[in-house]
Amino acid sequence: MAKAKGARISITLECTECRTNSEKISSGVSRYITQKNRRNTPNRLEIKKFCPYCKKHILYKEIK
Repeated sequence: MAKAKGARISITLECTECRTNSEKISSGVSRYITQKNRRNTPNRLEIKKFCPYCKKHILYKEIK
């Protein structure tokens, strides 16, 4: 028998400032990996987290 899909899925959060800023010092893009419950939060997640490249707290958005 096939198992039902779980409610928790792994997602990747990416820094919005590093992705759009072409004049930054570092060439990297900061990303975090976390989990979310797809039943409780069906929309894309947005969280403020610390970016080591920008050296400040920035809005991180869920990417596919």
